Formats: sequence, structure tokens, C-alpha cells
Amino acid sequence: MSIALENVLAKAGLKVDANEFLNLVEDAARRLTPPNPDPSHYFSADQRAALTDVGLDLSPRGEDEPDFRARTVAAHAVLADSALSVLEAAKTLGVDDSRIRHRLKEGRLTGWKDQGWRLPAWQFAGSGVLPGLEVVLRAVPEDQPALVVAAFMSTPQADLVINEHPATPRQWLLSGGDPEHVARLVATLGSPF
Repeated sequence: MSIALENVLAKAGLKVDANEFLNLVEDAARRLTPPNPDPSHYFSADQRAALTDVGLDLSPRGEDEPDFRARTVAAHAVLADSALSVLEAAKTLGVDDSRIRHRLKEGRLTGWKDQGWRLPAWQFAGSGVLPGLEVVLRAVPEDQPALVVAAFMSTPQADLVINEHPATPRQWLLSGGDPEHVARLVATLGSPF
């Protein structure tokens, strides 16, 4: 299995060995909800009744149903593996590592702490940062996790069109698109509409 996994990782351009990647997957899975939570547990009796009345199934996942967590665990493992350390980000930008910490504190770069800072790779472009990054980061709702923001930045958006095709926010910014347009979109993350 590790040879097959190593081939997949190499094809995906991930520079990690199979055992390290599996450790990332295990860590991501541990951080998520239990394997088979009872959805009804999260609601009051009145809420359960109302949700059931409109046809929502609140029963736990059946043994024969796929585990909905698998895609999220894999995405989190890839995000963690591709993220840069403070030293790697400093080298990429040609600055001292203290400048990276300063930018993180000011919200001019984004990241999360996991045995030191980890900075998602999507925010870097060549030897610099993504054009308009500061404008976009100011608009990201504080309650949105790094995985959600990374997924947004790498998912084509109907409102961002390049050559008559939906573009990802990252592609839009790299092509010189208005960062305020991306900021308006990212500000809606987590909102019901």
C-alpha cells in the first residue's frame, strides 16, 4: 500500500513520505467529530420534532453508508502538508522570519498554530504574496477555519470570470482582478445566504 500511496502523493505534487502523510490523516481524523455521531443529540426535543416534521432524517449514519468525513480528512491532510513554516515563508519572501510573524499578527498573512505557525501555500505566488491578499484577508470572517478559506480560494466562483470561464479567487487575483470583488465573496463564508 505505501508504494501506491507514494505514487499518488508524487502525482499530486506533495513532497511528503507515505508514513508522514498517514500521520497527517490520522491527526486530521482525530480532530473531527466522532465517527458516527447521533445528529439528534445536537438539538432540543422541540427542534428535533420541527426538523423531523419537515423531513430531515436525524438518525445516525448506517454502517453501510460512506463516511462523510473522509474527503475533509484528506483535504485537511493536504492543506497541512502543503503549508509553509515561518522559516519557509521567510525564505520564499526573502525576509527575516520576524517579518512573517509580524505580518501574521497584523493579518497580512494567514495561518494557524500547530507546533509552530503553518501558513497555507495558496497565499503565496512566486517570490511574493498573492496580489490583493491583504484586502481579501481583512474580509475573511474570523470564525472560518483555514480549510474553508483554502477551499474557497481554490474553487471556481461563478462571479469571477476569466475568458468566459469561472475562475478561482486565486486565479482571479493572479490575473490582476479586483481584490475587492473577492473580498465581497469571501465575506459571505459561513453566512446562511
